[in-house]
Amino acid sequence: MEKGIKYFYLLLILGFLTGCKTVRVLPNKAPVKRVDLKVLAAEIVKAEENINTFRARIKAEYNDQKRKQSVNVNFRLEDNKTFWMSANMLIPIAKVLITPEEVQFYEKFQKTYYKGDIAFINQQLGTDFSFKDIQNIFLGYPISDIKNEKFERISHPQYYVLSPKAKGLRFRPTYFYDPVNFRLKEQRFLVAGTGQSLSIKYTQYQQVEGKLVPKKIEISTFDGTNFLQLSLDYLRVDFPKRLTVPFNIPAGYKKIEL
Repeated sequence: MEKGIKYFYLLLILGFLTGCKTVRVLPNKAPVKRVDLKVLAAEIVKAEENINTFRARIKAEYNDQKRKQSVNVNFRLEDNKTFWMSANMLIPIAKVLITPEEVQFYEKFQKTYYKGDIAFINQQLGTDFSFKDIQNIFLGYPISDIKNEKFERISHPQYYVLSPKAKGLRFRPTYFYDPVNFRLKEQRFLVAGTGQSLSIKYTQYQQVEGKLVPKKIEISTFDGTNFLQLSLDYLRVDFPKRLTVPFNIPAGYKKIEL
């Protein structure tokens, strides 16, 4: 598979309280110094949108510090069911289909395809993502259960920063939240005992049909030597009542093992 496209898919595959128990938003938009973490978690969960289907056209740019490559991507997602992407560079070049049970993609340059389970993505990134985690990343939500897991707060002048209390985690996330709208600004992951890291930054949000969804996302990975970045700009977002995800591996394509 052409190197840039391969890496593109590896990355894709991507208290002061008021009387009514809510977190006060300060006039200077800074985080409250003392806040009940359970109340903060409730505000974060309340700010999440109820999205059953999601469709967008994405302008994606891959950068490995040696070169940049841009592609247009059609993106469709059905909650807890289907994650689909079709990449184009004037003509269709590749498609990805992820379900809770399987990962599939094919590319047209060398006429190859892949079929396997989600462990493929985790092996490449050193992560332990589920289908739900991947879905959350592209919708601007954390991979952790903020409401039911135990977190500690890390002091920060600009954001509410939360990290799990559990010790000995091989894959440790840190979450940065906007103190005004309680939406995720960044989720950062470190793999214990390695120089490997993964960062997903939500640099801009947009209002679409009354819902606050990501506009621009920056995904970057570092393995101690190599730095890769994927920038996503969400265009023409909507929430269709019915969603189709066309995916058929063309006849004659060669299966690859990754």
